[in-house]
Amino acid sequence: MNKSFAWTLLPLTALVLTACSTGPSSADYDKLTADMTKASFQERGIAKLSRLDQDQANAACAQADVAGKPLDDKAAKAIEEANMKTIKWPSDGKFLGDWKQGETIAQSGRGLTWTDDAKVVSGGNCYNCHQISKEEISFGTLGPSLYNYGKLRGVSDPDSAASKAIVEYTWGKLYNARAYNACSQMPRAGHMGILNEQQLKHVMALLLDPKSPVNQ
Repeated sequence: MNKSFAWTLLPLTALVLTACSTGPSSADYDKLTADMTKASFQERGIAKLSRLDQDQANAACAQADVAGKPLDDKAAKAIEEANMKTIKWPSDGKFLGDWKQGETIAQSGRGLTWTDDAKVVSGGNCYNCHQISKEEISFGTLGPSLYNYGKLRGVSDPDSAASKAIVEYTWGKLYNARAYNACSQMPRAGHMGILNEQQLKHVMALLLDPKSPVNQ
């Protein structure tokens, strides 16, 4: 090899070796991934690119998942406290609606896709992850069974003082599950505007009303 050419290659070789030894940071990879993800999608109808934006909880839980370890207790508690503050309780103080309408909402997965109009009433898509009523034989198992939900928890009268804690917990869990589990994968039905207040009341009745088939 020509000596002058070899000497010319030395600075370039050093640069390459330095790049290999340091490499991109995790932040660089995160930005690259985010940019590639956004470049792979386009806005259509009501589906906007803002849906790809991660909030603090999503980012922290994703990083913990990639690292293969649970979120540390301090970070988890901070996320849960922040999400607890987002919960809006029933404006009239009443938690239960009509369980029959609740069953319809639980069965429906309609809404929030790019083909839907913004005015389309969304469903809860609850059966996609849970068993709920005994009559329905098609359900997902990603989440626990909710059959006999109120009965197993001793809710014979949802309006009684004894049932207050379970009723409020159930509302909060439906409204924003991350108030109780920082990295919960359960849709935040109330917080994200998937279901409105009245719809949440109907689903509450499906789970807690003693007359609901769920509790028979």
